[in-house]
Amino acid sequence: MGHRKQILWWRQKERIGPEEELIKTMAALTAQQISLHRKSVPNWPKRAQTIRRTFEFDGFLNSIDFVNRVARKAQKIDHHSDIDIRFNKVTLTLTTHDEGGITDKDFSLARQCDEVLSRFFKP
Repeated sequence: MGHRKQILWWRQKERIGPEEELIKTMAALTAQQISLHRKSVPNWPKRAQTIRRTFEFDGFLNSIDFVNRVARKAQKIDHHSDIDIRFNKVTLTLTTHDEGGITDKDFSLARQCDEVLSRFFKP
């Protein structure tokens, strides 16, 4: 059974709802689409087939708190970023490996990360 067929089989088995299904089967975006999406997350520059952002916090524990909050959101949409923690700095790199590039999932998670930052870490 091919990779895509296996994924479809598992999705059917897990009984994923239509909204979750939609976000899980997104194709890689074109350069033009990426450019349009980047307007909604201006602090996330494109680098190769990724978007990334470095967040700076007031100490290590705040960095870990941020990562934990983002991890819960990422888990809900089954989209796991590359995370680099350097004491008070956290760099998130987003790409959709299954699609070989940047998808709507990446921009959705980027917006959620920005919301976590503004809601819990900025006055």
